[in-house]
Amino acid sequence: MKRRDFLSILSASPKASNSFPDNPPSSKGLSPYTGAWGFEEASHILRRTMFGPTLAQMQQVANMDLETTVAMLVADSPLPSPPLNADFPDDVSTPIGESWVGKPLNATNTNEHKQSRRKSLLAWNHEVLTLEGISLREKMTLFWHNHFATESVVVPEAVYQHVTLLRKHALGNFRQLTKDITIDAHMLRYLNGDENVKAEPNENYARELLELFTVSKGPLIAPGDYTNYTEQDVIQGAKILTGWKVRGTNSTDAAQPLEVFFRPNKHSTGSKTLSAHFDHAVITENGENEYKDFIDIIFSKESVAHFIVTKIYRFFVYYDITPTIESNIIQPLTQLLIDSDYEVKPVLEKLFKSEHFFDAPTRGCLIKHPIDYLQSLFKQLNWPQPDDLADRYTLHKKLSNFQISLGMRYFSPPSVAGWKAYYQAPTYHRIWVNPVTYQKRNAIKNIFVGNGIKIGQKRYKLDLVGVVQLTSNPSSPTVVVDELTKLLLPLPTNSSLKAYLKTVLLPGLPDFEWTTEYNNHIADPTDENIKMSLESKIRNLLKAILELPEFQLS
Repeated sequence: MKRRDFLSILSASPKASNSFPDNPPSSKGLSPYTGAWGFEEASHILRRTMFGPTLAQMQQVANMDLETTVAMLVADSPLPSPPLNADFPDDVSTPIGESWVGKPLNATNTNEHKQSRRKSLLAWNHEVLTLEGISLREKMTLFWHNHFATESVVVPEAVYQHVTLLRKHALGNFRQLTKDITIDAHMLRYLNGDENVKAEPNENYARELLELFTVSKGPLIAPGDYTNYTEQDVIQGAKILTGWKVRGTNSTDAAQPLEVFFRPNKHSTGSKTLSAHFDHAVITENGENEYKDFIDIIFSKESVAHFIVTKIYRFFVYYDITPTIESNIIQPLTQLLIDSDYEVKPVLEKLFKSEHFFDAPTRGCLIKHPIDYLQSLFKQLNWPQPDDLADRYTLHKKLSNFQISLGMRYFSPPSVAGWKAYYQAPTYHRIWVNPVTYQKRNAIKNIFVGNGIKIGQKRYKLDLVGVVQLTSNPSSPTVVVDELTKLLLPLPTNSSLKAYLKTVLLPGLPDFEWTTEYNNHIADPTDENIKMSLESKIRNLLKAILELPEFQLS
C-alpha cells in the first residue's frame, strides 16, 4: 500500500490532508548524504531513531550536522538506574524509594510482592523511554526485544536483567549478544533451556536460535532440510545446550539471588556433528563453553548477517525490499557487518548517513507502532511528569496499559517470532492500523488532550497553553500552526492544510483575535474565562492535527 492510499483510507476529510505523490521505492544507495540539512532532515532521522522526539531536540539537531547527529545517536551512555519500590510499603527488604533489584521477595506475601514488582518494572521501563535523550539505544533495545522475543513478566528480576542485557548490547556486537542471551535467565526459562538435560534434550531454544535468531529457516529443500539448517542441526544444537540451570527465581532468601549456572552432569558429553549447511563442523566436548563454539560456527555463515541486516532495514526504513534495495543496501550492509566482526554500530552509522535514508520515498512512509504513537503523544506534547514517585510510576504504568489495546505492549510480544508487523508479508507495518485500532488510537488521543488521567485525588492533564509556548512565537497563529505541524507531522504541510488548521484554531476570526486573547492571558493568567477560551481553541487545533492520518506516520 502506497502512502497516498493509506491516507485516503484513514482520512475522514480529504481536504484536510496532505497530497503526497506515490513515489517509487528509492533507488539511491549507501553513498553519504550531501543534500540539504535543516529541520526536515533532523526531524526525519530523529523520528526513526527515537520515540517521539521533542521540538527542542529537533531544533537542536537541525543546528548541528549529519555527522555530529549520528555520532550523538550512537554514542555510549550510562544504563538507566534500576526500578524502584514506589508504593509497596510491605516490602521488608526494600524501603519506598529504593530499588528492589537483587532483593529477596517477602516470604509471607510472595505473589503480592511479585505483582508490585511487575507494575514497577512496566512503569520504570516506560519512563526510561521518555527520558532517552538524543540516543538510538532505546529504539535498538526494542529492536532486539522484538528479535529475541520473550513473553510475559513472570519473574520481574529476570526480566529486568534481560532488558538490561539488551540495553547493554543495543549498539554492540550481535554475536556476543547472542551468546549472552543464550544463557540469560529469562530466555532459559521462556524457551525451556533450564529443562534441557542430556536424558531429555529440549529442542525449543536450539530451533529458535537457528530459525528466528541467526541463520533463518529458508525454504524447505528436502524432508527435514531447510535452506540454512537441518533438523539434525536442531537435535545436535539441543545436546550442545544441555546443562544450564536457573535458581533463585522466586527467592525469599537474601543469600540466594537469581543466577544461572552450569550442571556438568546434566550436559550431553561427546562430539556433535553438524550438517553440510555448517560444513559438517564437529563440536568437541567443551562443557560450559560448548554453546559459544556452536554460536561461533553459526556466525561463520553469511546468512546470519543478511538476516539481521534485512530486519534492521525493515525496522528503521521500510518493509518493501525491492531487488534494487537488495543490491544497493542489503548486500553491502551485510558485507559491512561481516567485515566489522558483527559490530552493529558501523552498519547503523552507514545506513543513517546514506543518501538512501534521506531520499524522499523513505520519509514519512512508516506507520508508527503503538509504543512510538503513545510516546509521540506524551513527549511531543510535553505532558507533565509528577514529582511524587508513586504518582509518577502510576502514571507510567497507566500509559503502558494503553499499549495493550493498540497491540504492542513492551515485554509482551505475541510469540517468540515477535510482533507480526515485522515479519508477516505482505501486510507488515500496516497491521498496526485498521478501522478498530485507528479508533482506539483516536480515543487515547482524546484522553491526552482532554480530561487527562486521574491518579488518586489528582488529575494530570496536558498544559494546553504550554504546548503553544513550545513554538517560537505563540502569539502568532501562523507560527503556532506552522511549528506544531512541523513537530507532529513527518512531512512538510501544504498551504491548504495549514489554512484549514488555521480555521480550526480561529473559526472565522482574524489573526489579531488570537494575538489579543493570548496576550491577555499572559497579562492575567488568573482570568479563567480567557484561559478556558484559549485552551478550547488550542485543544481543537491539537485534535485536528492528531486526527490527521499523517500523524500515524513516521
